[in-house]
Amino acid sequence: MDDEAEYACQLTLGELRQRGAKRITTIEGLSGPVADALRQAWIDCDVVQCGYCQSAQLIAAAHLLAQTRAPSDEAIKTAMSRVLCRCGTYPRILKAIGQAVSRLGRR
Repeated sequence: MDDEAEYACQLTLGELRQRGAKRITTIEGLSGPVADALRQAWIDCDVVQCGYCQSAQLIAAAHLLAQTRAPSDEAIKTAMSRVLCRCGTYPRILKAIGQAVSRLGRR
C-alpha cells in the first residue's frame, strides 16, 4: 500500500480509508524489471512447493528490492522473516532473491 508492504489479511477497508491509501499493489499488479527478475529467479531456483506463502514472499521481496538496491544476505533474511513458509523453502527463497539482484545488475 503506497509503496509499503502490508498484510492485506490484517487491514480492513475502513483502515485503508483512514490511512488515506492512494495505491494498492497486489501480486497480480506487481510488474516491472524487479518483478520480472524475481519471477524468473523463483522459477530458476524452484522455490514454490505448496504455494501458500508465495504471494506474500514475492511482494516482500519486491518491496525489499524497491527500497534497497543491493541488500546484504542479512538484510534479505531480516526482510523475509516477516513471511512464514510452511514448507521451509527459505534457502531457495534467499537464493532466488540473490539471483534476482544479480539479474538486475546490482551485484
